[in-house]
Amino acid sequence: MKFFHLIVAAAALMLTPPLPAKQRSEASAPTQVMIVGTMHFANPGLDYRNLAVDDVLAPKRQREIAVIVRALSRFSPTAIGVEWRDDAASTAYAKYKEGALPPSRDETVQLGFALGRSAKIDTVHGLDIPADLPFEPAVTFAQSHGKQAIIDRITTVSDQNVAAQDRSLKTEGIAATLRLLNDPVAADSTHALYRELLKLGSDDDQPGLEVTATWYRRNLGLCAKLLQAAKPGDRMVVFIGAGHLTLLQQCVRETPGYRLVDARGYLPR
Repeated sequence: MKFFHLIVAAAALMLTPPLPAKQRSEASAPTQVMIVGTMHFANPGLDYRNLAVDDVLAPKRQREIAVIVRALSRFSPTAIGVEWRDDAASTAYAKYKEGALPPSRDETVQLGFALGRSAKIDTVHGLDIPADLPFEPAVTFAQSHGKQAIIDRITTVSDQNVAAQDRSLKTEGIAATLRLLNDPVAADSTHALYRELLKLGSDDDQPGLEVTATWYRRNLGLCAKLLQAAKPGDRMVVFIGAGHLTLLQQCVRETPGYRLVDARGYLPR
């Protein structure tokens, strides 16, 4: 009887018509994701150390941004993700397409919305899951346990990074600064500072772990929302603060059916 069932099953498979070539291609096409790490154009001052960006609404900067958007459009994106909450991104993008959004210096508007409109994309996906990093307890622990050198190193490296970005922005412009921020070696070096924070703790008192775990959870949340928004075969561009680059790229790279695209291959020189 089992043999008979196997013969029937095999016959059914042979009689099942194959998918059309186009459908097979769409089903097997990877979802391509380009993550563009950015500085914060509008100077919200939310990072540990912050680059002061001059007015991106000034004509010179607007010309630079237009060149960047044209260059990124060569990727032919079908989806856009940004570092805003989803409801805020959807509402603001709808107004932007209608010409009803007030002028904004935010990189989400200047890059994400502009690229979305250029590519005739209907909706921009907000991927953000905000979280407050509990950094102060880690600093207090370092000060009271003779580990101030760890905080000093984090501060020094952060200041050096901001200084390099400032030089690039002033002498070479926005595109060059974006290329600097999207260098994976530099991004990984900065990300490694979170491993330094893991040294701040003892027994059940683990303030460095709390900071790092909160940061990782936020980035996993960003990746979860990205994966939920993207469709098979999409070509998605995500604009995100450069500090998120390493973890978000790792998540995309390790997800089956996804292919990570290096933004530096499209950012203008």
